[in-house]
Amino acid sequence: MSKNNNVYKFIFLRHGESTGNAEGYFQGQGDFPLTERGREQAGALAERWLEEKRGFDHVISSPLSRARETAEIITEKMSLPIDEFDPIWMERHNGNVTGMKHEEGRKKFPQPRYRNPYQVFAGSGEGDWELFLRAGHALQSLLMRPYGRYLIVSHGAILNYTMKSIIGIAPHANYQGPQFRFRNTAFATLSYLPYTHRWYIEGLNDQHHWQKND
Repeated sequence: MSKNNNVYKFIFLRHGESTGNAEGYFQGQGDFPLTERGREQAGALAERWLEEKRGFDHVISSPLSRARETAEIITEKMSLPIDEFDPIWMERHNGNVTGMKHEEGRKKFPQPRYRNPYQVFAGSGEGDWELFLRAGHALQSLLMRPYGRYLIVSHGAILNYTMKSIIGIAPHANYQGPQFRFRNTAFATLSYLPYTHRWYIEGLNDQHHWQKND
């Protein structure tokens, strides 16, 4: 295989709108299904990728239903298999506020005024450093796989920290520092050349398939 073929191409995709998104819940690793709008978003993205003649060699998804259903809608329309549902791509564990409305969770488990990156989240959840390390492990697990085109269907926080691990940005205190936004069914497009250890970030928070509907 020539060096030109020794390339990883990744699309990191956040799931479609879920009932937890629409109704204002701390979701985390709680299981919330897609809304009808979320299903339409996933379908619109699949149609866009079909028009663009985009292909994938491998599809990996978080097993949480909002990501799983997003992956299933896309792969069904594109006639692709799903390789696996890997729990390493699940959302941040939100601890004691999981499944609570935002207002209720912030009242019952208020965050300290100053929080360093090593502290747990909401009593028993993943702190920023812990999530950063998991994102790094998730990324490394991809780079142990064969070269090819990968679609990863996951969640906003873990994808944000995956981008930080690629760029080399450690977590800051109090959520400060650069952040990478992923709207519902927005995606980042990246290529990695392992023989030069060079990342190319080709797109961020791309949701053009849905913006025309808003």
